[in-house]
Amino acid sequence: MPNPMESYSVVSSQVTAGRANPRLHILFCGESQTKPGHRLGPKVYEFHLMHLVLSGKGAFTLEGQRHELGAGDTFLIKPGQLISYESDPEDPWQYRWIAFRGSDAPQLAELGGFYASEGQVVSLQDPRRAAVLYRRVFATLRGGREAAALEAAAYLQLLMAAYSDASEGERRSISGADRVDEQLHRRIIHYLSSQYTHPVSIESMAEALGYNRAYLSRAFKQKTGLSPVSFLLKLRLDRAKLLLRERPELTVEQVAASVGLQDALYFSKQFRKQHGMSPTAYRREMIGEQSEF
Repeated sequence: MPNPMESYSVVSSQVTAGRANPRLHILFCGESQTKPGHRLGPKVYEFHLMHLVLSGKGAFTLEGQRHELGAGDTFLIKPGQLISYESDPEDPWQYRWIAFRGSDAPQLAELGGFYASEGQVVSLQDPRRAAVLYRRVFATLRGGREAAALEAAAYLQLLMAAYSDASEGERRSISGADRVDEQLHRRIIHYLSSQYTHPVSIESMAEALGYNRAYLSRAFKQKTGLSPVSFLLKLRLDRAKLLLRERPELTVEQVAASVGLQDALYFSKQFRKQHGMSPTAYRREMIGEQSEF
């Protein structure tokens, strides 16, 4: 099947920064049918940015964790997070997006269920209503009326209410015991993803989360197939790959320290074990590939 034609459309708010609502302001929104393998990042944004996948497939990587997404999925990016996202090479995704900021933005995203979900992803079984609301934000900003910013912000709040309903329905569908395990799994993921650059012990994590170490490790492994220690190492090595590729000025020792591994020899040994080559060889290969373009 031939890939769909690439397309891109975006509209920005015409409200100047000085007149923007400091509590909630939409910066821009748009829609794109991406080309196969289209990639953005690794990079950070200074605002909240969320994408609703209309069709096709792709991957969203949030601070080293990769999430495969498809139609009906929405991923949210918070300010300052290191992210990347790319469309599938065979079935590239089409998505709509909204960028927003303001003092109410974090609470709004939390109410939408994004902060509690793994990877800041919320899935909609029927995304049609959400898709319509994205389009209404787009049409409102394109109209350029004086009250467009207020109306667009109102549509964004309706959109977050739709996501909140979807998140609540998902939570209700999980039985009591499974719900506890799911919440614990998400808390462990969040803890490790935010603390991996520092020395982390399972004992300190168990104490921070308020669980017995053995129970915490057993519950996490039942959910993921990995122990917390193995997951943490994989997280660090995946992050190291990004640094080796994107920060050539860093030495291997500096890369190791940046992902929480102070022993460069141990880092190199584990990197070779997971990726089949040394960190230096991986960087050399990546630089060689980039020089071809």
